[in-house]
Amino acid sequence: MSAPKFDDLLSRVIRNLPDPHQNHRNPIGASQRLAVTLRYLATGIGLQALSASYKMGTSTVSGIMEEMCSAIWDALQGEFMAFPSRGQWQDIAEDFWRQWEFPLCVGAIDGKHVRLRAPARSGSDFYNYKGFFSIALMAAADANYRFIYVDVGAYGRESDGGVLGRSAFGSRLAEGNLNLPAPAVLPGTTTPSPYFFLGDEAFPLQVNLMHPYPGTNLQDRKRIYNYRQARARRVVENAFGILAARFRIFGRPIDCQPEKAVKIVKACVALHNFLASTEQARYMPASFVDTTADTGEVQPGEWRQARPSQRAALVREQLADYFLSDAGVFPHQYNVLRLGMRTDQ
Repeated sequence: MSAPKFDDLLSRVIRNLPDPHQNHRNPIGASQRLAVTLRYLATGIGLQALSASYKMGTSTVSGIMEEMCSAIWDALQGEFMAFPSRGQWQDIAEDFWRQWEFPLCVGAIDGKHVRLRAPARSGSDFYNYKGFFSIALMAAADANYRFIYVDVGAYGRESDGGVLGRSAFGSRLAEGNLNLPAPAVLPGTTTPSPYFFLGDEAFPLQVNLMHPYPGTNLQDRKRIYNYRQARARRVVENAFGILAARFRIFGRPIDCQPEKAVKIVKACVALHNFLASTEQARYMPASFVDTTADTGEVQPGEWRQARPSQRAALVREQLADYFLSDAGVFPHQYNVLRLGMRTDQ
């Protein structure tokens, strides 16, 4: 994020913050609170290490995180996460046709598991089929990798289709109440078709929600359909990938209760749309996303290279926690932070 963009964000967020001087003993300005929060979201640094680097108490930093993440969402969602009008749905469909050669598509839908530390007294509610604790992030993305809609906070054990079905968006989709444009003809034909979203096999086939043909030994007609759908639907995979690459908080289990984790995720999503809309060349240059060669072969975007392997990331997280524990602490490690010495030597 550039310095002018930080100032732009600060001017938007500050209107949603309480007066810092209500704490007369140690007021912390909005600029510093925003800087602390963005560093936490962008780097995934642990709260203890972040607190030490800013010479603040861990509880203070934790409170700043929650307050600022709520303020970021409140400041940005009205402009950058607003639900599309009928005309805007048509604009999204035109982008999908122009950029991905898929007609009448108004979004690609997918889900992502956001890692959590095991919540207290939660049983198996947040334990997912992949073998870790999580909350579900369900989202629809447009043709330009921006999120149209998000639903955050469902139990990790729920399937993508279950999360969508129980969400307000899923209910409106099933009932036909999303204010989508009236059916239109497929380009170059007189064949009418409804507007629709694209999902994978986890989602139910509906009039306004397409998923691939199942099976392996398919006729060419069905294989071509599946290829064209997968190509267009890749935008939501890229949107999630860009989000995780730019906000490294997604690279480690979020160490807080699910209610606070929801605020963190929503802030990251809002920031993603804000930067993708206002600072696209810097935030996600053309080389950062997947592209398609003239042969039809997919060229992986740089965001894929930015992700450490899951196993490697977990090993590093274990070591980071160990170095803060009684068993692994090194007596002089906090002196380095207090004295402002370089930590990469």
